[in-house]
Amino acid sequence: MVAPKLNPPCRGWQQDLPGPNEPLAEAPMLLWLAPTHLDDIYLELARNTMAIRGLVVWFALFSVLMAPFFIWALLTIGDLDTNDGVEIALFALVDVAMLALCLWSAGIFYRMDVSPPRDLPLRFNRLRRKVYVYGFHSVWWNPFTRWYVTTASYDWDDLRAEKWKVRAATANGGLIIKEGVSIAVVRPGTNEVIERFDLSTRAANTSNVWAYVCHYMQLGRQGLDPSEAEPHDANDVPPYNLALRLAPRVEWPADMDAESRSAP
Repeated sequence: MVAPKLNPPCRGWQQDLPGPNEPLAEAPMLLWLAPTHLDDIYLELARNTMAIRGLVVWFALFSVLMAPFFIWALLTIGDLDTNDGVEIALFALVDVAMLALCLWSAGIFYRMDVSPPRDLPLRFNRLRRKVYVYGFHSVWWNPFTRWYVTTASYDWDDLRAEKWKVRAATANGGLIIKEGVSIAVVRPGTNEVIERFDLSTRAANTSNVWAYVCHYMQLGRQGLDPSEAEPHDANDVPPYNLALRLAPRVEWPADMDAESRSAP
């Protein structure tokens, strides 16, 4: 059995993909994904935090609308047809717990859908041999802490790609399977991972999207179909998507933005 090369491997590790400068093992191809920019200097790919982004915010609204019901129930607890203090206390405890759950879930749903930027782009600059990562740090279970944008650049030679697959049970006993590709940044000359970011979290784009990026970084646009690119501004979002309209705009630091789009 083949063991992971990196220390530590990514969660749900399935296989290590070819190194950034190794011969391609797969045809460069994108499925349900198109570069937002492609020229001789850099390639930009879009990333979404959630496939259903724009829907979750409505669950937040539903949770908020449920809260007044539990507040009313708490205020009218004295009208219960019982003199049992334990029963009243238990009812009050359950009601307070449900009210807290409504407020917590409203905060979680709202922040999950609205707080992340409109896009989390990756820029691969072929001439500088660097990748520029627009990321986002969140704590999914805590809507009251600080969630924030991160930006970083890494040397192309220090990147390693891993294919992963995770399985999770649903409330009704079903099974959800997710696949994707994680990129690790290793300490030069070692397999020690110092940072990670997702390249793709779509099952339709796993090892093939890494092959596409490697082909571009090794050979440029030669052999890639120019019609695959769909140029658009990361901040240009559909007017009907409330979450994206409320989400922060993508704003690279000025010096990083200029560097990532230019030749040395």
